[in-house]
Amino acid sequence: MNNLSTEYGAILVISGPSGAGKSSLINKVKELIGDFYFSISTTTRPIRTGEEESIHYHYVSKEEFKQDIEDDNFLEYALVHGNYYGTSLKPVKKALKKGQLVIFDIDVQGNAAVRNRLGDISTSVFVTTPSLKILKERLTSRATDTQEVIKNRISMAKIEVQRINEYDFLIINDDLDVAAEKLINIAKASRAKMPSVQINEFVHEWEDNA
Repeated sequence: MNNLSTEYGAILVISGPSGAGKSSLINKVKELIGDFYFSISTTTRPIRTGEEESIHYHYVSKEEFKQDIEDDNFLEYALVHGNYYGTSLKPVKKALKKGQLVIFDIDVQGNAAVRNRLGDISTSVFVTTPSLKILKERLTSRATDTQEVIKNRISMAKIEVQRINEYDFLIINDDLDVAAEKLINIAKASRAKMPSVQINEFVHEWEDNA
């Protein structure tokens, strides 16, 4: 009987309203979850001063982007102010082949797209504050947005929270250390998720070696 590897590339989707602390959580656990690739958007807009390739975006030509659209290489994409933005599946597939954990920090629509295309190897977690009141306090206290932007973020948060049941896990980010420990456990569990094709392979080999 062939030994099947216990390590597979896997996907971890992290969603949640702005102000929930997703970035802080990811930064806190990134050294503790093993080899991973953080999914970065691809764009056709010119690189700006201070930006770096593969750090802020993957920068490509419009011709290359359009070709990838034709080749169905995007999880999702949009044309914004004359430039394309999208989530390319090419670096994701490359990371998966290396056995890496691919992390997506995306909204509820993005999670739906991942589940539709890559649900077999995906685990999802929704991160939020203990209450709407606390979310409002965090958005206000960080003083990085105008009142209009904060109002829009809160409206979006109310919509996103209604879709928590589309996720595998919920993390209430009240204590960062506690939330980080939960995320580490979820990341480890996501790596252990075996794709259906490999489960079927195991079942056939198991039966063949009666």
